[in-house]
Amino acid sequence: MARAAPRPAPRPPAAKPAPRKAKVTPDYLQRILTARVYDVANESALQFAPQLSERVDNRVWLKREDEQPVFSFKLRGAYNKMAHLSATQLERGVICASAGNHAQGVALSARKLGCRATVVMPVTTPQLKVEAVRALGGKVVLHGDSYSDAYAHALKLERENGQTFVHPFDDPDVIAGQGTIAMEILRQHQGPIDAVFVAVGGGGLISGIAAYIKAVRPEIRVIGVQTTDSDAMVRSVRAGKRVTLHDVGLFSDGTAVKLVGEETFRLTKLLVDDFEVVDTDAVCAAIKDVFQDTRSILEPAGALGVAAIKQYTARTGCKGKTFVAITCGANMNFDRLRFVAERAEVGEEREALFAVTIPEERGSFKRFCELLGPRSVTEFNYRISDARTAQVFVGLATREHGESARVAERFEKQGFPTVDLTHDELAKTHIRHMVGGRSELAREERLFRFVFPERPGALMRFLTRMHPDWNISLFHYRNQGADYGRILVGLQIPRGAQRALREFLSTLDYPCVEETNNPVYQLFLR
Repeated sequence: MARAAPRPAPRPPAAKPAPRKAKVTPDYLQRILTARVYDVANESALQFAPQLSERVDNRVWLKREDEQPVFSFKLRGAYNKMAHLSATQLERGVICASAGNHAQGVALSARKLGCRATVVMPVTTPQLKVEAVRALGGKVVLHGDSYSDAYAHALKLERENGQTFVHPFDDPDVIAGQGTIAMEILRQHQGPIDAVFVAVGGGGLISGIAAYIKAVRPEIRVIGVQTTDSDAMVRSVRAGKRVTLHDVGLFSDGTAVKLVGEETFRLTKLLVDDFEVVDTDAVCAAIKDVFQDTRSILEPAGALGVAAIKQYTARTGCKGKTFVAITCGANMNFDRLRFVAERAEVGEEREALFAVTIPEERGSFKRFCELLGPRSVTEFNYRISDARTAQVFVGLATREHGESARVAERFEKQGFPTVDLTHDELAKTHIRHMVGGRSELAREERLFRFVFPERPGALMRFLTRMHPDWNISLFHYRNQGADYGRILVGLQIPRGAQRALREFLSTLDYPCVEETNNPVYQLFLR
């Protein structure tokens, strides 16, 4: 299958001068002050994040929109729009297009107002969001691969059925409903705020927040956040006109919009001070950061603001500032957590990945492990494949940004050719799971599954107690965050060494199961 060339991450537009108080039409301040949202929405908490604040050396507050009844801010705008409809319009029912969160807002609002709601969702929408809409009484129609595809189909159904379309972002009443978030922030935190970081998909949330802040506290900077693969608003502002993306990344499905709205583009271009563009790994790390402070798990779009604050503070070196991130959603599919956990360590540069070439000779693996010293190994994949050299995939715990380059240089100086894979997407997503296979060199191999205590020295204990005439032909380990590690080891043990093997396993005293006769091993590795 042809692979599209990666789109380079755009440089954010140059910062606009601040403070700036712009007059916008219609009068969004009045619309926000009179918005009808509290029939369904709560005034969400503005929560201080102590651990994150200490880590970035600035004060970080989280506006907890993930705690709304539908776990997202979207019900504010949806209800405000629908509450302004006539009785006749409500009787005919409403229709919307959404990647999930707006859909739940419309469905809940329809139930509150006693009308029917049809929701067109992309087929890529997480099942959690689809089921949530159905549970709220909404009729779900799955169509297309993105919000834009679903939007076009919803407009077609609107014309055919005479329902009222409730736009997820490009509508003054929807924008005003989202703007009530800014009204609450300024009421909850009346002291200095340097910037508010807002996730941007179609632009409804940031338009409403910017409209209120720039009317009331224009000295506060409003900074939009998009992902590198769904950056339609950033590109549009840079170009001075709306830009349609050919495709969008789906990890942050809540902001996966190919074309931003006309009104939201106008307001964003007029009122938003700057942008940050973040990648997937940074978002995963931000999800973990919020969990550590709140024990709540955000969806990717909900963590964009936190990811941007970390990136912004690292780039500018600012200290002692006060920032607010809108944690705008928590509709996360459970099965996505594995990916998030895997990539969070790389995203916050607490794990570095390397491809290292080691001489295929006895003792070289042990010498390489001695070189690692007290540093924690997070992953180690190796399969014998060449009589002269061994290629190993290794992950190491790191403490600071840029450390991977220094580690790679150290390996090189000690005679181990090394490639730094820390920022290589192919390695992080696929290759780490594909190291191995059958090998003609793995003669007399026996396979063992061990449980190692997760503490320094456990691996070295294994290597020093192993018989010097035995050879490691396969090794797989991945830290899973527990107090023990699961290790798969292939050992080439000469015939007649059964007694020595028993003594080795006895003195090692690690739980062990031999898997040499396992059919999976016989099919794929033998």
